[in-house]
Amino acid sequence: MSANPETNAPQGFIAKAVSGLQGWFNARAPAFGPFYKKHMTGYFAPKNFNIWYIFGVLSLVVLVNQLLTGIFLTMHYKTDATEAFASIEYIMRDVPWGWLIRYMHSTGASLFFIVIYLHMFRGLMYGSYQKPREMIWIIGMLIYLVLMAEAFMGYVLPWGQMSFWGAKVIISLFGAIPVVGGKLTEWIMGDYLPSDATLNRFFALHVIALPLALLGLVVLHVFALHEVGSNNPDGVEIKKGPKGNRWDDHAPTDGVPFHPYYTVKDFFFVCCLLMLAAFIIFFIPNVGGLFLEHDNFTEANRLVTPEHIKPVWYYTPFYAMLRVVPNKLGGVLTMFSAIAALFFVPWLDRGKVKSIRYRGFWFKVALFAFAFCFVWLGKIGSGPGTDIHETYLGRVLTILYFGYFIFLWVYTYFGLEKTKPVPERVTMHE
Repeated sequence: MSANPETNAPQGFIAKAVSGLQGWFNARAPAFGPFYKKHMTGYFAPKNFNIWYIFGVLSLVVLVNQLLTGIFLTMHYKTDATEAFASIEYIMRDVPWGWLIRYMHSTGASLFFIVIYLHMFRGLMYGSYQKPREMIWIIGMLIYLVLMAEAFMGYVLPWGQMSFWGAKVIISLFGAIPVVGGKLTEWIMGDYLPSDATLNRFFALHVIALPLALLGLVVLHVFALHEVGSNNPDGVEIKKGPKGNRWDDHAPTDGVPFHPYYTVKDFFFVCCLLMLAAFIIFFIPNVGGLFLEHDNFTEANRLVTPEHIKPVWYYTPFYAMLRVVPNKLGGVLTMFSAIAALFFVPWLDRGKVKSIRYRGFWFKVALFAFAFCFVWLGKIGSGPGTDIHETYLGRVLTILYFGYFIFLWVYTYFGLEKTKPVPERVTMHE
């Protein structure tokens, strides 16, 4: 049967037009084609990714949401201690769709930390920090630090009661540093109490400096990942396996092109995330005071202290550690050490096996105990802190939190771990 020239004519015209446009673009941006191939169609990811590997892409989606909604919020926000709270109310009540933009931004902040924490836990489960991916882990931890600073400074900007007093409490922690603590606290605030100076510098850092640092680190994180290749649930290096597949004779046999195979799957989970975000935004934007505290709907008053001062939920595990240590300097050191310890995980873990699938029983127990301690410390940190039993429990959980890192080093350095045989190539079982 002969082809119908009338039917094929439009398709041939479209293909020719697309080819011509591609040629025109490549002639003027010759580096874009190789760049696109290296990081998309020519980047071969392991073919056995599971649901734990979606959170990196989801964090990028939330980052874009935060940047876009933040731009629109800055158009109406006023960096003045006497007008900041009123400008938020103006956005919520009078700016067309302002309430939606504000709730997208506040909900996005919490979703950002949810996907980041799950992303970090996946790295701990499957040993994504081990050689040759130590740099990826370090850059990821720097992203986490910048994100915490970015979220804290953004939290201060609404200038509600919890924003004001939370800023005062957190900044005053620097006062625990011997000799220079008092001057350092005053320098950060720009005054003796949070004021216009504090608001202006936090706004500049939140809107300009930290987003630029965050974007730069994210780019480095992705480039470092694509340089050494992605880890997988088996912890097997696909680059060291046999080469040659139906897409590329020099590519790993156990790899598939990132685009379109994983971009299609990621798009599905992105839609699921957007549906979850939409449900929260339209039905429970405050999430019972978890995402937006009730005290922050009251304008800041330096003469009235809230009954219970506590940070947003994603800081509460570290805040609990700070609070359960009786000495102020000791609490500050404990809190920052809890974050710093995560940087050293690639060197504390001397295990020969990466994936939790093939690691020893006690490693699995320790890892899930570590996650349990972190979550329970978050619960304690979100409470009033007046229960003496919770204080003692918080101390025990803090010791167990740090005990994980000690255990990890002892367990692997002295060869106490009994592991299962690791397959030479990736497997497709769950």
